[in-house]
Amino acid sequence: MRKNSIIALLFTCTASFAQETTPAFYDDILAFRNQDSLQVPPKNVILFVGSSSFTQWTDVQDYFPKHTIINRGFGGSTLLDVIRYSKEVILTYQPKQIVLYCGENDLASSDTVTAQMVLHRFKQLFKIIRKSDPAVPVAFVSLKPSPNRKHLWPKMEKANQLINAYLRTKMNTSFIDVYHKMFNSDGTVMNDIFIEDDLHMNAKGYAIWKKSIQPYLIQINHKK
Repeated sequence: MRKNSIIALLFTCTASFAQETTPAFYDDILAFRNQDSLQVPPKNVILFVGSSSFTQWTDVQDYFPKHTIINRGFGGSTLLDVIRYSKEVILTYQPKQIVLYCGENDLASSDTVTAQMVLHRFKQLFKIIRKSDPAVPVAFVSLKPSPNRKHLWPKMEKANQLINAYLRTKMNTSFIDVYHKMFNSDGTVMNDIFIEDDLHMNAKGYAIWKKSIQPYLIQINHKK
């Protein structure tokens, strides 16, 4: 009995250790890898990457029919997660343009995360991207005013301002402001553009994003 108890304890500890040492969203990355093995992704494309606002935009290609889009948004990822998996979700595709939405979950992860920390993390990711391809255009979609995270709006606005100012010092970059497009004329947020969780968007919300993002997407000449 004692021997069986010890074996059971060792098994439990081993399983627990495995769970703790497996990085967050690793399954998402494996899914991307499997998807790419089944169908080799095209080159010379526009890459959408970041957190769940992109993950849930499953029909993003339909919104931009004149462009070839690869969507590699995953889970409730933070900038730290995108940095960790930058090789797998960005660099491996050698995109001709990168459109990034991330940073909202960084602020929501802890009260100690500041707008300045979000900027620092974004800088880290930007440097990784530019080290791989010094000229690739990078567009950052501003953090959005989710009603569920109203308490974070001041931090979001500050982070948007900081990242916008930083990108103005860099070549081939764009800051896409969706934040202010998601308010009514009276200053209240548009509640009808979000799903029940007041965090993610419905088709009306993504229509706003399409209108905001479309002018910043570069035209790519595909070789036949």
